[in-house]
Amino acid sequence: MVFTNVYNPRSAVSRKDEYRNTLVKRGATLGANCTIVCGNTVGEYAFIGSGAVVNRDVPAYALMVGVPAWQIGWMSEHGERLDLPLTGNGEARCPATGTLYRPRKQHLHES
Repeated sequence: MVFTNVYNPRSAVSRKDEYRNTLVKRGATLGANCTIVCGNTVGEYAFIGSGAVVNRDVPAYALMVGVPAWQIGWMSEHGERLDLPLTGNGEARCPATGTLYRPRKQHLHES
């Protein structure tokens, strides 16, 4: 996978004074050949699919794919896809561990 360090790079222009921080929080999974554009945060236990290009912040537990990356679902801390809608209420149990997850304010939380 790749991290960028300048938002608008040019090989002939030195932009070391424009480096942006990128934060990958605990438990996040970054798939093969994905790209994380600088200045963004990947939330806890988020899952970035192979080849995805992340150009904005990723919520905790989000499942992201595509170019640019978009959210298609939620993932458990164990790495199992959860049967939850992207928005609204509901709850789902991790098929591997039985842990209950509930979405709150566009983020997923363990209950």
